[in-house]
Amino acid sequence: MLALAAAFTPFAIVAGFTPGPNNLMLAASGANFGFRRTLPHLLGIVCGFPLIVLAVGLGLGTVFQRHPETHSAMKFVGAAFLLYLAWRIATAGPGTTGTAPGRPLTFLEAFLFQWINIKGWVFAIGAITTYTTVSGSASRELVVILAISLLVTIGSTTTWTGFGVGLSRFFQESPVMRRAFNVAMALLLVLSIVPVMM
Repeated sequence: MLALAAAFTPFAIVAGFTPGPNNLMLAASGANFGFRRTLPHLLGIVCGFPLIVLAVGLGLGTVFQRHPETHSAMKFVGAAFLLYLAWRIATAGPGTTGTAPGRPLTFLEAFLFQWINIKGWVFAIGAITTYTTVSGSASRELVVILAISLLVTIGSTTTWTGFGVGLSRFFQESPVMRRAFNVAMALLLVLSIVPVMM
């Protein structure tokens, strides 16, 4: 199990900390609404994403192999939702004024988003197919992968939210800079859709 942990941890860190829908949305939310108001969004990811890994580990990933149309449908639903979220980010204002047109995602919204987050599914399927075996130790391997995925998810979501909160200090005196940041985050979120739609 130590060998598995040593092999899987770098993969999980790279996948978890690189920009993707969850991380970009958390940075934007942290910048616009602060850490406390973003916490339900963060916790929705922390609770929801490992369940995707567990579901794939228990065999749900084979549904995509047997029914590729299900995968295609999820890609389009996920892309549409990400476009909606990108619009929300682009039009968000500072959450402390009470005049912001947007709000942070709720726990439930963030939790449910994980089920249509294509990057999350790609990670989960890649992790399970690459780092587990069909031997009797498969269940222990799944536990190791789940534990590392959870720890990396906590670390990455906290880091990206903190990054956004740190940037918000530069935006307090400049609404123009805040708007430019929001538009940049929205564009990056849209660009994150492109690879999974290929």
